[in-house]
Amino acid sequence: MDAETMASSEASLARSTARSAEIEQSISTDPSRFRMLTGDRPTGNLHIGHWFGSLENRVRLANAGVETFLVIADYQVITDRDGVGPLRERVHSLLADYVAAGLDPEKVTIFTHSSVPALNQLMLPFLSLVTDAELRRNPTVKTELDDTGERPMSGLLLTYPVHQSADILFCKANVVPVGKDQLPHLEQARVVARRFDERYGRSVPERPVFPQPEALLSRSGTILGLDGAKMSKSRNNTIELGMSEDETAKLLKRAVTDSDRHITYDPMNRPEVSNLVNLAALCLDRSPEDVAAELGDAGGGGLKKLVTEAVNERFAGHRARRAEIVADPGHLAAILADGNARAGAVADDTLDEVRRAMNMDY
Repeated sequence: MDAETMASSEASLARSTARSAEIEQSISTDPSRFRMLTGDRPTGNLHIGHWFGSLENRVRLANAGVETFLVIADYQVITDRDGVGPLRERVHSLLADYVAAGLDPEKVTIFTHSSVPALNQLMLPFLSLVTDAELRRNPTVKTELDDTGERPMSGLLLTYPVHQSADILFCKANVVPVGKDQLPHLEQARVVARRFDERYGRSVPERPVFPQPEALLSRSGTILGLDGAKMSKSRNNTIELGMSEDETAKLLKRAVTDSDRHITYDPMNRPEVSNLVNLAALCLDRSPEDVAAELGDAGGGGLKKLVTEAVNERFAGHRARRAEIVADPGHLAAILADGNARAGAVADDTLDEVRRAMNMDY
């Protein structure tokens, strides 16, 4: 990346950060103005990176009164995979974590892609609004392709950002919680919304069909995995939310540190140690600098002991609630059926509006 591009990227991030702060302030004043879309691919169980990166924030916003739609993106599992794996179990696992975390299924609409046909039908008009070159330049597509090990790109992977646009726009979400690395896929949704209204919504310019969705930036940053790389289900370097205390302790014993016994918080020069310090700090609701200062010369062993205790204490309640929820699969199925029906009704209304705008309401 050249200097000019980097400067432009930094300026764009600064604008997004400032706007995110403004939206947060507006939510605290009048949450009823906002509708949020967020979600996960059911490629594995949720882990503590998901908790601090998104799940905790979703609960906060939903409890504040922001209308929330949460997609379990089952169709997106096959963007880069030959099969779906134990999909039912993974969908129920995600759902159990959502409810255990405090997302009330009577207030939050939780649904799966494959159960909302009208959402997916929006892909056809949306695909007409973007070019092949734009999709191939999309950072989300490039990142996902890199993760596939250079296998040939499927059509679904190429159009992945457009499917994400359909997720956001079917319910006319105007806010989307994202990390800074996800801003490009949100920008794709903004482009689709704008182009649709430019092409088909000119008869009512004062009332666009779709809002321009905006980013609510995550405040926790990236949490590294136990091997020092980005925490990822595919890397097998995570601590899952549903793991037991003993499983957590065993995993943290093999976490990467370094040979310096004096613990400091220095993400640039000591990323692995600093990651563990930050994880303890997040669990304890303290600053990482304070945690590092308290540990002093405790070394890697002392750091891992503190992190293990902090993680197990922080998630004890969640794990207990989750175990009760998982024990009743019929209840999970009922929650999903209700959420699918509610999302389907919203998607049908949006598709009807799109067809009218396109003069296809025969």
